[in-house]
Amino acid sequence: IWLVGSGGMAIDYAKVLSGMGADYEVIGRGDNSAATFEAAVGCKVRRGGLMANLEAIRDQDKSCAIVCVGSEALSLAAIQLLNHGFKRILVEKPAGLSLVELSELNARASENGASVFVAYNRRFYSSVRHLRKLINEDGGVTSLNFEFTEWAHQIEPLVKAPGVKERWLLGNSTHVIDLAIFLAGSPIEFECRRSGGFSWHPSGSVFVGSGLTNSGALFSYQANWAAPGRWGIELCTSRYRFILRPLETLQVIEKGSIAVQSIAVEDSDIDKKFKPGLFWQVEAFINDSSSEFLCPIEDQLANARFYIEIAGYGLK
Repeated sequence: IWLVGSGGMAIDYAKVLSGMGADYEVIGRGDNSAATFEAAVGCKVRRGGLMANLEAIRDQDKSCAIVCVGSEALSLAAIQLLNHGFKRILVEKPAGLSLVELSELNARASENGASVFVAYNRRFYSSVRHLRKLINEDGGVTSLNFEFTEWAHQIEPLVKAPGVKERWLLGNSTHVIDLAIFLAGSPIEFECRRSGGFSWHPSGSVFVGSGLTNSGALFSYQANWAAPGRWGIELCTSRYRFILRPLETLQVIEKGSIAVQSIAVEDSDIDKKFKPGLFWQVEAFINDSSSEFLCPIEDQLANARFYIEIAGYGLK
């Protein structure tokens, strides 16, 4: 497995790969991040960036790669891997910061007969995996509400590459929106409204909307980045109201009651040892690329049209 990137997220992936006993090598670019990675993980980083190292590994196995570089470089790195013969790639969310980038990545994967998946590790939370089972047992989701409020006071001072903070909803808030879609189906009808904005995210800071998913569930959402709030999802089945707030925990209200009860979930120790959800995501990518929990690039491209409409980015 080739791990592309040597930043903080790469460290989290390396810890999982090491914990699995997987054979992997790391490609990095900057000396500072590579040194930090090596100190944290104890694994040597191939410096010099992706293209220089792709030439160096010409005759080595290039079947599988995990891409966790900066958001602004995700699609380009994945395409470069595809062009050099990689057939299975897990690329960090959102895989691209525009429909153009996502469309090109999807097209290139299709042309090369490759499987590209977008890494939404919250799909693999123990709470979510248990919730999926409970939802199916009770006949599916009938309605849901989700909130993706971001803490603007913490985001504003962050130093990011040009364009990253301007697309923050796509690059970060989709952790929640993707999870809602994963649990209740893709939107087929929706209305989106927004207002406000910041210098770093001029398209909006307050978001509300509603619609219908392809599973027949009605949904609504809201987020106010200029006010207090947190990520969360509440969804209803015929007998239960399930609550993911925070997303790592699962609570339930049974029909005929207003009591909120906690639900114990399995495998919580794995989510404590590693970044929550990451172990199961990597395991699915390595051993079961047909897992329904993985997000194929074609699904990300389809859902991105909804994300971009919520954010008001325009179709570009």
